[in-house]
Amino acid sequence: MATIPLFPLGNALFPDGVMHLRVFEIRYLDMIAKCVAEGSSFGIVPLLAGREVRTPEGKETLAGAGTLAGIVESVSPMPGLLQVVCAGTSRFRLLSASQGKFGLWTGEIELLDDDPVHEIPPPLQRSANALGAVIADLQRRATPPALMPLAPPFRLDESGWVANRWGEILPIAMQVKQELLLVVDPTERLARVQVLLQERDLLP
Repeated sequence: MATIPLFPLGNALFPDGVMHLRVFEIRYLDMIAKCVAEGSSFGIVPLLAGREVRTPEGKETLAGAGTLAGIVESVSPMPGLLQVVCAGTSRFRLLSASQGKFGLWTGEIELLDDDPVHEIPPPLQRSANALGAVIADLQRRATPPALMPLAPPFRLDESGWVANRWGEILPIAMQVKQELLLVVDPTERLARVQVLLQERDLLP
C-alpha cells in the first residue's frame, strides 16, 4: 500500500494511455510542481459525482480505482497555468481518500498487477479493427499530437492495449470505466468493451 496525491477527472486514464491536462487550481499546481521536483507520480481517478473544478457547494465522489500518471512534459505558457502531458503506468484500487490543504485529495492505494500480454482472440478482433479505423482516421486528418487521444506504439494485437484505449475514449459512464479498470484479465476486459461497442453500433 502507498499514499499518493489524486487528480479526480471526468474521464479515466488506463495504462499506456496519454492525457493532456490544463492545470490552474492551486491544489494541482502545487501537486504537479512537487511531482516534477521529486520525479514522482500521482493518481488519476474518475469522478463518479461532482466537478473537476472545485466549487464551494460541490462534493466530489471518487471512483474506487484509477491509474498512476507519470509526467512526460510540463510547461507554463503563463503564470498560474500549466500544460501537462501524462502517461498512464499502473492501475490501482483506491482503498481510502481524504482532502487536505486547498482541497487536494490524497489516497491510500493498492497497486494491481500489470496486464499480461494476451493476443486478441478471433471473436474479439472486430474491436481491434474498429480502433485501428479510429487511429487511421485521426492520422488521415493530420491530427496534431497534442490533440491525439492515443499515443504510439499502437499495439492493436494486444487485448489489454485495445481494451484500455477504448476504455479511455468511449463516452460511457464513469461507473463503467471504474469497472473496466478493476477487471484483472485483459481479454475479459476487451470482451466487456466489445459488448459496449456492439450496443453503440460501433463495430465494422
